[in-house]
Amino acid sequence: MSIGKTGKILLADIGGTNARFALSEGDKIGPIDYVKVADFPTVGEAIADVLARRAGDGRPSRAVLAVAGPVTNNRCVMTNSPWIIDGNELQPALGFDRVHVLNDFEVVAWSLPALQPADLIPLGGQDGLAGEPLLVVGPGTGFGVSCLVERHGARLAVVTEAGHATLPAEDEREERVIASLRRRLGHVSIERGALSGSGLQSLYEALGEVDGIQAPQRDAAGITKAALDGSCALSRATLDMFCAILGSVAGNLTVTFGARGGVYIAGGIAPRFPEFLAASAFRTRFEAKGRFKDYLRNIPTRLVVKPDASFLGLQVFADHNPD
Repeated sequence: MSIGKTGKILLADIGGTNARFALSEGDKIGPIDYVKVADFPTVGEAIADVLARRAGDGRPSRAVLAVAGPVTNNRCVMTNSPWIIDGNELQPALGFDRVHVLNDFEVVAWSLPALQPADLIPLGGQDGLAGEPLLVVGPGTGFGVSCLVERHGARLAVVTEAGHATLPAEDEREERVIASLRRRLGHVSIERGALSGSGLQSLYEALGEVDGIQAPQRDAAGITKAALDGSCALSRATLDMFCAILGSVAGNLTVTFGARGGVYIAGGIAPRFPEFLAASAFRTRFEAKGRFKDYLRNIPTRLVVKPDASFLGLQVFADHNPD
């Protein structure tokens, strides 16, 4: 089945609702195909359909797939769709020489060294130290965290479930907010309590309770909009606290990983309000680590605004893992 293969690689970014596919060759990534997950019973059928439509481009020899879920032994059971992405099954079924299945935030970590200045908005600090770990954190549907480590010329993306660690409080007001969240959620994680779409909504409701405000029900998009247009003081206070907590959590993870190469903010939420984030307490809280303030002061923090950073990460991973 390998007859007719080329040096092309199939790249994919697979979520619960949509999947995106592209072919790469060398340093070039081709047009992206968008596929609705619900239109295909299995990921194999979706890939076969994409390859059939791209038959004139030559058949790829390998595939690198980013998936929104935990990956074990090159396999992911999707949380929000019926698809099971098993690289060891897809390889012979579709005639690939190799199929890699990666967690989506692992892929974002792989993209970091290849990002250009136009892909990033500076959020403080100086230049990172060459060869030191690069950290990426991302509030979106969940809260993703990964760290790219380089040693002796080899790179490894460390995948974590840091979003499920306990949400810390930095002052009395945040302690009262977390106490409110704890009454409703039990364990208050970073993700559920603040740094995700649902977390932003939880934060909004808890702040309303603490301040005794009967606020209208809003989802994350509504809270963000009302905060930015100045129509709701509670929404503004919620987004202020969101940015402050993001700074504290990013700083905690930076000292945990020793990420002196730089820290990157990704995900679907923060790029919607770069000016607000830059003017917020984010950077102050990032550095507020007592005796380690000097350690953090020069570490750069940057907002990733490149829409298809995942495909760049898939390509970088493929280049570093040719077999």
